[in-house]
Amino acid sequence: QVQFVESGGGLVQPGGSLRLSCVASGRIFRIYGMGWYRQAPGRQREFVATISSGGSTNYADSVKGRFTISRDNDKNAVYLQMNSLKPEDTAIYDCNWVDLRGPWGQGTQVTVSS
Repeated sequence: QVQFVESGGGLVQPGGSLRLSCVASGRIFRIYGMGWYRQAPGRQREFVATISSGGSTNYADSVKGRFTISRDNDKNAVYLQMNSLKPEDTAIYDCNWVDLRGPWGQGTQVTVSS
């Protein structure tokens, strides 16, 4: 079964940047759209960004212009470059298929604080 391993989170000041990585197991990665999702303290998990098998992207309004999602099919990986970070970006970030049928991984904690 597919497994996702997220990494790259950490503590950063407002306005700073982080790059998150997600590596998926399996040999069917390239045919699936991928997405990043996040869950802030006391909130439900929400959509952040997606990228299709062909590379088309979509972003939540709250991160447009600041975050960039990308993928490397040869590495079974999807990335999230996060710039101009805000305290409200603080959350646990997870990756999954866009249809959310994959299992959730451990996630990676992003904390934005001055």
